[in-house]
Amino acid sequence: MTSSTPSPLPSSTAGRVRIGAQIAPQHATYAKIRETVAEVEALGTDVAFNWDHFFPLSGDKDGLHFESWTILAAWAEQTSTIELGALVNCNSYRNPDLQADMARTIDHISGGRFIFGTGSGWFERDYDEYGFEFGTVGGRLDALEADLPRIEARWAKLNPPPVRDIPVLIGGGGEKKTLRIVARHADIWHSFSTPAVLEHKLGVLAGWCDTVGRDLAEIEISTELRARTVEEADQLYDLGARLFTLGLSGPRYDLAPLTDWLAWRDSKNA
Repeated sequence: MTSSTPSPLPSSTAGRVRIGAQIAPQHATYAKIRETVAEVEALGTDVAFNWDHFFPLSGDKDGLHFESWTILAAWAEQTSTIELGALVNCNSYRNPDLQADMARTIDHISGGRFIFGTGSGWFERDYDEYGFEFGTVGGRLDALEADLPRIEARWAKLNPPPVRDIPVLIGGGGEKKTLRIVARHADIWHSFSTPAVLEHKLGVLAGWCDTVGRDLAEIEISTELRARTVEEADQLYDLGARLFTLGLSGPRYDLAPLTDWLAWRDSKNA
C-alpha cells in the first residue's frame, strides 16, 4: 500500500470466494515443492502461500525445510496466474524497509500478483537459532504496528513503485492489539477461527474499524479450512469469509482435499 489507509479489494475479487493453498516448505525437496506449486496453479487455485519459518512445524523437527522469501521469488518467476505470498511473514526477521523492497521486487517479478502477508512472529526456535531477540508477545506486536507505516512509506518512495497497491494480509486474532492493527493497515485479515469465534472477532474488529474510521467491508476475511467440514465452511461463508486457506505439507502434498474445496468454491461463485 502507498497510503496509510488501505484501499478496497479490486471489484474482480470482492465478494467472490477464493481458495489459497499453503504449501509448507517442509519435509520435501525443492523439486517436489516446485512441482506442487505448478499443480496447484493448474487446478485453478487463487493463491499459493508458504510460511516464514526456518524449521519444520510438524513431524521431524530437524527435517527438510526451505526459506520463505527466496521460494516466493522463484514461484513469482515460475507461475503466471496465481497470486502468492507468505502466510505469514515474520516481521522480526527483516528490517521493515527491506521487507518493503523485497515485496516490491517480487511484485514486479510476478507481474503484480504478490500479497504481503505478515504477522508479529511466534516460533521461538526460529529466533533462538538465528539470533533474533524473542522478547514478548506485546513487544513483537508493538514492533509490527511501528513497522507497517515504514513499509507503506517505503513503497511510496521506491523507484519503480510496486506494480499494484500490494494487498496487506495480517494474521492473528488478538483483540487489544492485533485487530487494531488489522483495522488500520490490512486489506485481508486471516485467522483460524471457528464460526462462533469468527462471529465474535468480527464484532471486535468492527469496533476497531469504527475507532480508526475504516469500513469493515473493505477488509477481506480469511480463514483456514484444515479440519473443517463443509457445514462449518458454509457458516464461515455466511459470516463473510471469502478467502479460505488449506495447509499442505510434504513429503506428498496431497491435493485431493484441495480439489474438493475448489469445487465448493465454484459452487459458491456460480
